[in-house]
Amino acid sequence: MYTTKEQIMLKALRQAELAFSKGEAAVGAVIVKDGEIIARGHNRKEAKLDVTSHAEIEAIKKAARKLGTWRLEDCEMYVTLEPCPMCASAIIQSRIKTLYIGAMDNRAGAAGSVVDLFRVPQFNHRVDVVIGLLHEQCTDILKRFFSQLRQR
Repeated sequence: MYTTKEQIMLKALRQAELAFSKGEAAVGAVIVKDGEIIARGHNRKEAKLDVTSHAEIEAIKKAARKLGTWRLEDCEMYVTLEPCPMCASAIIQSRIKTLYIGAMDNRAGAAGSVVDLFRVPQFNHRVDVVIGLLHEQCTDILKRFFSQLRQR
């Protein structure tokens, strides 16, 4: 039986599967407010020819439109892969309260793997970061994606 938080991360994993099915890097994100998913996103860099179209950015834009504000202060984000520096900055700037991460990214992660932007004391907003939620499932989809990519 999955916890509520794990059930939400499973929704982010569905977004990662959607990205994978479209030939995009298999990363998904969801944003939750008051226990309800208000936005979903998956990588769309290839489809949009836009380097900023990461899952986190896509979800943040949708949540902001839905709420009518860029301030996502009472929101939580669930993402299958540790955010890069661009996404970590967007998460901080959007004032997301809590970030749940599935897998870590030892090449570009900005929540502790390479750098930790969430612990810079000079920033005016603090994001609570929880690492390892459904780690195995989040790691597995990325392994499958990159294995398939290497086969091409």
